[in-house]
Amino acid sequence: MSRSGKDRDTRVRTSKKRTASSTRWLQRQLNDPYVKQAKADGYRSRAAYKLIELDEKFSLLNGVTRVVDLGIAPGGWSQVVRKRKPRAHVVGIDLLEVEPIEGVTILQMDFMADDAPRALEEALGGKAELVLSDMAANTVGHKQTDHLRTMGLVEAGAWFAIENLAPGGTYLAKVLAGGTDTDLLTLLKQHFRTVKHAKPPASRKDSSEWYVIAQGFKG
Repeated sequence: MSRSGKDRDTRVRTSKKRTASSTRWLQRQLNDPYVKQAKADGYRSRAAYKLIELDEKFSLLNGVTRVVDLGIAPGGWSQVVRKRKPRAHVVGIDLLEVEPIEGVTILQMDFMADDAPRALEEALGGKAELVLSDMAANTVGHKQTDHLRTMGLVEAGAWFAIENLAPGGTYLAKVLAGGTDTDLLTLLKQHFRTVKHAKPPASRKDSSEWYVIAQGFKG
């Protein structure tokens, strides 16, 4: 603590083995209040607060008993659901191996695989009421390509939600600056009563990420 009582920013010394960009990233992580809070609260990532803030604004978890977390790794969103809705059935799915989370069923598989919907529904005990997706495609450094790859994931998640949600359900997904593409927005408006975009305070100001919130699945 400084004499003024405020935390001083942590500075990271450069290393011959570390690039300047890596040093900047590490310094930002060490000084990020959401990263510090996540460690204090036991969440696996700062992304947990994005869901908390979106839930506070859109009441995403009200009355929800069955939740699917697409691309669950590292698990922060499912931790939030379990904390706020301890009786809800939560099933996460990811290609990556994910450390167990108490009360969460984790399937290591592709959510677009033919047998994924049945596996998820069996694990949930019925149709999902909320489908979450904080997924983003691996970047290649080309802005337009990265955008198309991520939006492809959002669209795949939307079709999964349309095919697996119970009437009245919600689909929440990460998109990039500019929101959803016209075709995807049309698709969501056809199947959901309301479609909105939001950028929660926990999203870094310099990040291009936004979230699309599609509520009131028409079935």
